[in-house]
Amino acid sequence: MGAEQMRELSFRIAFFSTFLFLPLSALTITTFLMTVLDTYSPAERSEILRRYRNLIEVWHTRKDVTDRWMVRKAFRLAVEAHKDMRRKSGEPYIYHPLEVATIAAGEIGLGRTSIICALLHDVVEDTEYKLTDITAMFGEQIARIIDGLTKIDTMVDGSDVQSLQAENFRKVLLTLSYDVRVILIKLADRLHNMRTLDAMPPTKQWKIASETSYLFAPLAYRLGLYAIKSELEDLAMKYTEPSVYETVTKNLEESRTERNKMIEVFLIPVRDLLDKMDIKGRILIAEKSASSIWTRMKEKEIPFADVYDTFVVRFVIEGRQETEKVDCWRVYAAITSVYKPNNERLRDWISLPKANGYESLHATVMGQAGKWIEIQIRSERMDEVAEKGYAAYWKYKDSPTSESGLDEWLTKVREVLSSEDASALEFLNNFRLNLFSDEIFVFTPKGEMISLPKGSTALDFAFNIHSNLGSRCIGANVNHKLVQLNHPLKTGDQVEIITSKVQFPKEEWFDFIITARAKSRLREAIREHRKTFKESGREKLEHDLRQLKLEPSKTNITRIIEAENLSGLVDLYYFAANDKITIQRLREIFREKTPAGSGFFKYLISPFVRHKPIEEVAIQELGKNEPTDLSPDVFSEETTDLGYTVADCCNPIPGDDVMALAFAGEPMQIHRVNCTKAINLMSQYGNNIIKAKWKQKEDIVFLAGLKITGIDSVGFIHRLTEVISIELKLNIRNLQLESSSGVVVAYLTIYVSNLKSLQQVIEKLQKVEGVRNVKRLERISEMKNP
Repeated sequence: MGAEQMRELSFRIAFFSTFLFLPLSALTITTFLMTVLDTYSPAERSEILRRYRNLIEVWHTRKDVTDRWMVRKAFRLAVEAHKDMRRKSGEPYIYHPLEVATIAAGEIGLGRTSIICALLHDVVEDTEYKLTDITAMFGEQIARIIDGLTKIDTMVDGSDVQSLQAENFRKVLLTLSYDVRVILIKLADRLHNMRTLDAMPPTKQWKIASETSYLFAPLAYRLGLYAIKSELEDLAMKYTEPSVYETVTKNLEESRTERNKMIEVFLIPVRDLLDKMDIKGRILIAEKSASSIWTRMKEKEIPFADVYDTFVVRFVIEGRQETEKVDCWRVYAAITSVYKPNNERLRDWISLPKANGYESLHATVMGQAGKWIEIQIRSERMDEVAEKGYAAYWKYKDSPTSESGLDEWLTKVREVLSSEDASALEFLNNFRLNLFSDEIFVFTPKGEMISLPKGSTALDFAFNIHSNLGSRCIGANVNHKLVQLNHPLKTGDQVEIITSKVQFPKEEWFDFIITARAKSRLREAIREHRKTFKESGREKLEHDLRQLKLEPSKTNITRIIEAENLSGLVDLYYFAANDKITIQRLREIFREKTPAGSGFFKYLISPFVRHKPIEEVAIQELGKNEPTDLSPDVFSEETTDLGYTVADCCNPIPGDDVMALAFAGEPMQIHRVNCTKAINLMSQYGNNIIKAKWKQKEDIVFLAGLKITGIDSVGFIHRLTEVISIELKLNIRNLQLESSSGVVVAYLTIYVSNLKSLQQVIEKLQKVEGVRNVKRLERISEMKNP
């Protein structure tokens, strides 16, 4: 052992013996920082101490002497382990685990174990310390949580892993089966990373922002962390749609003073009435997030000024838990005795809490100024659950009035996790399907209420009840009316499943079931059904191989499985038994030199199917459809020899912020940075992102789509075409028209040179007589088929 290694070992021994295991009063944190760690400047040591004290201050759960000592021990280890590390911003790395722990304690409400894990979450991943060290110092439970938080950096050579990101997501999500705190700490980690993302290069920003909007924001929502979910969505929007984010936040700031004045006038008679009724509580004014406002603007195709629910007036009432529901309805009665409600906007999440445990009464009333005002009414307990989600929900779990929605969701998730054996990408997509969805509430024939994601079908309902019920399902009676398996359900439906003994699970059912539970149970049912063909399939396959003078050796069997993209022997024997692999096909396989399928497309597969080339990515090569001089002139800052295609999922044009995705054996895909499909791909293939920019040429034009809504009148189309063709001298490629009840909607595609030119067209068209709204189509395929 060299002298330098001896010094390092001596330092570690001194550190552990002197600092980690001393009682609280033996050594102050200040002395520790000054005497042990000389890598920090005096200002940095002061800042570390300030952040540590802030952590202790926001930690509101139990804090006895042992708790404080354990947290301080974790803090000292984290400071020592990260002493030579800096963040991209140049700050000491220890700031990050301190802030993650502060978010976990203060904004989520977690306790000692979670704080320790937050402080140490990067120690095993980024330093020389190992899980065995953590186990020795803090115990098995903390080591297991930290293991769940540690990323998989590399894969074993020769493995068929498609996405390292997806594998890491799966590893974290699998921890839901034993400890939800791993996810909560991961969300705190992601929130702080998003808050400090400015220091990262653009490609890293896009990767992290895409992951956030794709998985972490909906996961925060599902766990009831609405404030964190909203902030994550806003921060993701800040990097994927910076101009939109800046515009919406600026509009919010400029309208805040006038909005607050209107709310104060609105509240005067309400406060008086609540005082007379002796109802005590708080009234808060909460602004909606920029991302939710932008989503509403896009859905309704309206400007910011027309979005009435940019804020909410929240009534948080005091009182006993036994009477809180009645108290909330009393407040609603008081408000609606002063202001007229919009009954279509009433949402009772008190009687039927959301699956994440959220409880509140939502309503919309007409204020004095002739504007709709959204209100929310909840108790102090409901508010704490709404703000801190699972952590607060657990606090009230044993109370007689607590709901089991979140427990039920976690039970379903754990069931899916325990049986899931799909690829990481498929696993992630199946899991995510159940994060975004709103809930519907349906009933069994006996009146038992079942919650399902919105869009669920009768077959989803059947599999939700039991695997055998789903496997044998041939139809359903919904509200005493016979419907097919793919019939979509809605809240209030009463569902009775019809079964048959001769029915068996079919792979085409994957086309219309949406829940992860149904997919998992269907996959297992198909596997069990196919196992029954093992003997007959093997006999037939071996017979066919011998007809071709081939032995059923392991090498030959593997070659067939790879050529047919099968998952294993169960599928192979099933296909053989059912003549889906014939002797003619076997002859073709053993003539081929290599199995079919390569590049990015081999990742986009569905279970149990022999796959053909698919078009899921929806890449449009303009050269196939347009004149050859319309090829996009894009180049990458990192590479220029890969070739490229312009994606028709977002139809980027010069002036749009664009990025490229590169996959082995495939041309680069050029997407707009805010493209939904690109965000999904970047969240799974972040290492494939290439920074790209436009290299404009004056003689190149691009296809762009517009949707124009207006009042139907004589000469409407003439006025549109006059502006585009005569005034602006642009070519119209296609024009489609729909007219109903005096309203006309025109879809058209035009050739423009860049984004500035398109914006000029939109501005001119908005001034045309009869035009009410002009919107750029995100994708030209949004145009209606004539």
